[in-house]
Amino acid sequence: MEIEKTIRNYIPQVIHMSLATCANDKPWICEVHFVFDNELNFYFRSTPHRKHSEEIAENPNVAGNIVTQHFLGQKVRGVYFEGIAEKLENVDKNHVAYKLYCQRFGTGEEILAEAEKNTGHGFYKITVKKFALFDGYESSPSQKYELDWK
Repeated sequence: MEIEKTIRNYIPQVIHMSLATCANDKPWICEVHFVFDNELNFYFRSTPHRKHSEEIAENPNVAGNIVTQHFLGQKVRGVYFEGIAEKLENVDKNHVAYKLYCQRFGTGEEILAEAEKNTGHGFYKITVKKFALFDGYESSPSQKYELDWK
Protein backbone atom coordinates (compact mmCIF):
# COMPACT_ATOMS: atom_id res chain seq x y z
CA MET A 1 0.00 0.00 0.00
CA GLU A 2 1.22 3.49 -0.82
CA ILE A 3 0.45 5.18 2.49
CA GLU A 4 1.27 8.76 1.46
CA LYS A 5 -0.70 8.48 -1.79
CA THR A 6 -3.73 7.10 0.06
CA ILE A 7 -3.56 9.94 2.61
CA ARG A 8 -3.28 12.55 -0.16
CA ASN A 9 -6.29 11.06 -1.96
CA TYR A 10 -8.39 10.77 1.19
CA ILE A 11 -8.06 14.09 3.03
CA PRO A 12 -9.55 16.31 0.29
CA GLN A 13 -12.84 14.43 0.81
CA VAL A 14 -13.22 15.67 4.40
CA ILE A 15 -13.63 19.28 5.58
CA HIS A 16 -13.20 18.85 9.32
CA MET A 17 -10.74 17.18 11.63
CA SER A 18 -10.86 16.15 15.24
CA LEU A 19 -8.08 18.01 17.03
CA ALA A 20 -6.75 16.87 20.41
CA THR A 21 -4.86 19.15 22.77
CA CYS A 22 -3.68 18.71 26.34
CA ALA A 23 -2.94 21.02 29.25
CA ASN A 24 -2.26 20.16 32.88
CA ASP A 25 -2.52 16.44 32.05
CA LYS A 26 -6.14 16.87 30.91
CA PRO A 27 -6.88 16.07 27.25
CA TRP A 28 -9.40 17.97 25.12
CA ILE A 29 -10.78 17.28 21.66
CA CYS A 30 -12.69 19.48 19.25
CA GLU A 31 -13.67 19.70 15.60
CA VAL A 32 -12.15 22.30 13.27
CA HIS A 33 -12.49 22.94 9.54
CA PHE A 34 -9.11 22.56 7.89
CA VAL A 35 -7.08 23.07 4.75
CA PHE A 36 -3.73 21.56 3.83
CA ASP A 37 -0.74 22.35 1.65
CA ASN A 38 1.43 20.19 -0.62
CA GLU A 39 3.71 19.26 2.31
CA LEU A 40 0.64 18.03 4.25
CA ASN A 41 0.77 20.80 6.83
CA PHE A 42 -2.71 21.51 8.16
CA TYR A 43 -4.21 24.95 8.73
CA PHE A 44 -7.33 25.92 10.66
CA ARG A 45 -8.89 29.07 12.05
CA SER A 46 -9.96 29.66 15.63
CA THR A 47 -10.47 32.40 18.18
CA PRO A 48 -7.72 32.81 20.78
CA HIS A 49 -10.09 32.17 23.70
CA ARG A 50 -11.28 28.74 22.64
CA LYS A 51 -10.03 25.96 24.90
CA HIS A 52 -7.96 24.31 22.16
CA SER A 53 -6.34 27.64 21.23
CA GLU A 54 -5.43 28.36 24.84
CA GLU A 55 -4.02 24.87 25.25
CA ILE A 56 -1.94 25.17 22.07
CA ALA A 57 -0.41 28.35 23.52
CA GLU A 58 0.56 26.33 26.61
CA ASN A 59 1.47 23.05 24.90
CA PRO A 60 1.88 22.97 21.10
CA ASN A 61 1.85 19.15 20.86
CA VAL A 62 -1.37 18.02 19.19
CA ALA A 63 -2.92 14.94 17.66
CA GLY A 64 -5.95 14.43 15.53
CA ASN A 65 -7.80 12.48 12.94
CA ILE A 66 -9.57 13.02 9.65
CA VAL A 67 -12.36 10.53 9.17
CA THR A 68 -15.55 10.41 7.14
CA GLN A 69 -18.70 9.18 8.84
CA HIS A 70 -18.88 5.38 8.65
CA PHE A 71 -21.98 3.23 8.95
CA LEU A 72 -22.44 -0.32 10.21
CA GLY A 73 -20.99 -2.82 7.79
CA GLN A 74 -19.12 -0.19 5.79
CA LYS A 75 -15.39 -0.47 5.15
CA VAL A 76 -13.40 2.05 7.21
CA ARG A 77 -10.53 4.38 6.51
CA GLY A 78 -9.11 7.16 8.64
CA VAL A 79 -6.04 9.37 8.78
CA TYR A 80 -4.47 10.06 12.17
CA PHE A 81 -1.60 12.39 12.99
CA GLU A 82 0.70 13.82 15.63
CA GLY A 83 2.25 17.24 15.23
CA ILE A 84 3.13 20.69 16.49
CA ALA A 85 0.58 23.52 16.32
CA GLU A 86 1.29 27.23 16.24
CA LYS A 87 -0.70 30.42 15.86
CA LEU A 88 0.34 32.25 12.71
CA GLU A 89 1.01 35.98 12.83
CA ASN A 90 0.77 38.50 10.02
CA VAL A 91 -1.23 36.36 7.61
CA ASP A 92 -1.89 38.40 4.48
CA LYS A 93 -3.41 37.76 1.06
CA ASN A 94 -0.15 36.14 -0.12
CA HIS A 95 0.04 33.63 2.75
CA VAL A 96 -0.58 29.99 1.88
CA ALA A 97 -3.12 29.55 4.70
CA TYR A 98 -5.27 32.40 3.39
CA LYS A 99 -5.04 31.23 -0.22
CA LEU A 100 -5.98 27.67 0.71
CA TYR A 101 -8.96 28.82 2.79
CA CYS A 102 -10.25 30.97 -0.05
CA GLN A 103 -9.85 28.13 -2.51
CA ARG A 104 -11.44 25.41 -0.39
CA PHE A 105 -14.18 27.33 1.40
CA GLY A 106 -14.88 30.26 -0.94
CA THR A 107 -13.94 32.88 1.64
CA GLY A 108 -12.38 36.26 0.91
CA GLU A 109 -10.52 39.13 2.50
CA GLU A 110 -13.07 39.38 5.32
CA ILE A 111 -11.23 36.53 7.08
CA LEU A 112 -8.02 38.58 7.03
CA ALA A 113 -9.79 41.49 8.71
CA GLU A 114 -11.23 39.15 11.31
CA ALA A 115 -7.82 37.59 12.00
CA GLU A 116 -6.45 41.02 12.88
CA LYS A 117 -8.97 41.46 15.71
CA ASN A 118 -7.91 40.33 19.20
CA THR A 119 -10.99 38.14 19.48
CA GLY A 120 -11.23 37.14 15.81
CA HIS A 121 -10.56 33.82 14.14
CA GLY A 122 -6.81 33.66 13.65
CA PHE A 123 -4.88 31.18 11.55
CA TYR A 124 -3.12 28.16 13.01
CA LYS A 125 -0.70 25.73 11.42
CA ILE A 126 -0.06 22.10 12.34
CA THR A 127 3.27 20.70 11.24
CA VAL A 128 2.70 16.96 11.13
CA LYS A 129 5.45 14.74 12.53
CA LYS A 130 3.78 11.35 12.12
CA PHE A 131 0.81 9.92 10.23
CA ALA A 132 -1.13 6.74 10.75
CA LEU A 133 -3.57 5.35 8.24
CA PHE A 134 -6.21 2.90 9.40
CA ASP A 135 -7.51 1.12 6.34
CA GLY A 136 -10.15 -1.46 5.59
CA TYR A 137 -10.46 -0.75 1.88
CA GLU A 138 -7.18 -2.28 0.73
CA SER A 139 -6.53 -4.38 3.83
CA SER A 140 -8.60 -7.27 5.06
CA PRO A 141 -8.74 -7.40 7.97
CA SER A 142 -8.27 -3.67 8.56
CA GLN A 143 -4.68 -2.63 9.22
CA LYS A 144 -2.91 0.36 10.72
CA TYR A 145 0.03 1.76 8.75
CA GLU A 146 2.45 4.33 10.19
CA LEU A 147 4.38 6.99 8.30
CA ASP A 148 7.00 9.21 9.95
CA TRP A 149 6.80 12.67 8.40
CA LYS A 150 9.32 15.49 8.16
